[in-house]
Amino acid sequence: MKFTKMQGIGNDYVYLDAVSEPAIERRSGLPELARAISDRHTGVGSDGLILICRPVEVARGSPYAPSIRMRMFNADGSESEMCGNGLRCVAKFAHDRLGINANPMFIQTGRGNLSVSYELDASGKLSAATVDMGEPILDPVAIPVDLSRLQRSDREHEYRVDAAGQAFNAVFVSMGNPHAVVFTEPVTGSRSPIDPEQLMRFGPAIERHEAFPRRTNVHFATVLSPVEVTMSTWERGAGATLACGTGACAVLVAGVIMERLNRSATLHLPGGDLKVRWDQPSNHVFMTGPATYVFDGIWPD
Repeated sequence: MKFTKMQGIGNDYVYLDAVSEPAIERRSGLPELARAISDRHTGVGSDGLILICRPVEVARGSPYAPSIRMRMFNADGSESEMCGNGLRCVAKFAHDRLGINANPMFIQTGRGNLSVSYELDASGKLSAATVDMGEPILDPVAIPVDLSRLQRSDREHEYRVDAAGQAFNAVFVSMGNPHAVVFTEPVTGSRSPIDPEQLMRFGPAIERHEAFPRRTNVHFATVLSPVEVTMSTWERGAGATLACGTGACAVLVAGVIMERLNRSATLHLPGGDLKVRWDQPSNHVFMTGPATYVFDGIWPD
């Protein structure tokens, strides 16, 4: 089975072309395949598996007819709604390999149809893209978060999460998938918001806290200025990753409602930088970043 590995600022996935080979999506055992192919010791190695599929039928005459559809599986085999970094790579594959030239390009995801505008390099290949991530969801029931299992902090929008023997004040945002954002002071001697060993300890404990019925992505963030923030991520179903696009959007939104960040900022992630803007008139969040090929290969299916 042919595959392509791509990455967006270090958030790496294995991509399967189910447009050219629709039988890939119909096969049984996709969660098991995701776990096997994502293993960094015995597989290809990735944060998960993404299928690039033909779009399902939409209402006739819709101005947002999708060009392509994305299905995403985390490294643990669980299926998620979408991934911002992965979405840019899906657009790259659709443009560069499948000849889809619509700009903006509409892509079906578990979050709905999302618009991707993109830039081309000198060779005509997609090099960077801006994703309209839609409106953030702040209603705890819709995220979802069970607030009855948490205590409200002294500040509006923050709640106390007790995990692994420590209390954290977190802000909750959904970008189609759930996120918990914890603002911290930087680690002594660096701009990092949390020590890697602490991320490995507290990340999974918060992810699986009883207040999150569908688990949650976890982000520790340090605000450097109103337009600049560093963050470290523990992704639901994938663990510590170099980047999370929906997480960067959630951090910006949390920073704005906590009056820590402007509506447009640069997010520094371990794998690179993302530009995120929360547009006030439309209430939509826009994320800009690169999309890069790593290699092609054949999985011995």
